[in-house]
Amino acid sequence: MYPVPEATSAPLPSSICVFCGARFGIAPGSRELASDLGALLAREKMTLVYGGGGVGLMGVLANATLAAGGKAVGVIPRFLLEREAGHPDLTETVVVESMHERKLEMFDRSDAIVVLPGGLGTLEEFFEVLSWRTLGLHAKPIVIVDLGGYWQPLAALLRSCVEGGFAERAHLDVVAFIDTLDQLLPTLATMPRADMAQKELDRL
Repeated sequence: MYPVPEATSAPLPSSICVFCGARFGIAPGSRELASDLGALLAREKMTLVYGGGGVGLMGVLANATLAAGGKAVGVIPRFLLEREAGHPDLTETVVVESMHERKLEMFDRSDAIVVLPGGLGTLEEFFEVLSWRTLGLHAKPIVIVDLGGYWQPLAALLRSCVEGGFAERAHLDVVAFIDTLDQLLPTLATMPRADMAQKELDRL
């Protein structure tokens, strides 16, 4: 697990994009984690921005945010809404036409990204915002909540990219892995917000 880099404390985000699964997963703490995060966001008056689902951990997260008096904004493609996978009672639902639009809209509406356990869609969302970060397209914090070591293979993969010469060591500094939600706010406050240095390319 990577230590959180030392940095000057920054204001906490007013809105957080959360990527997580449309299933519950088998870890017994997954639902509780999603519920606790929703309550935390509401308590801190941070708007939840997420994929708009009413199923799996996505649904648990949104329900907990709303139940605690928080705001939940869902961004969902029309085809998923038509499959009745959307949450019916959000503060705001933004309907888009494609998965690409969904990710960009979620990103644009948030100040930071938090990743909970999830599957292939969660990985796709994470890698896109990380890639944008390494290209200098944004400076938003990215925090992964590593429940029970679920994301350790991902941490190993990122290290492997660096050790294999396909990524810079600094790229690891823009992603923080935490074990519990108690670490979330302090981590967000100290994540690096500066732009990345220009990406090095191996020119022929």
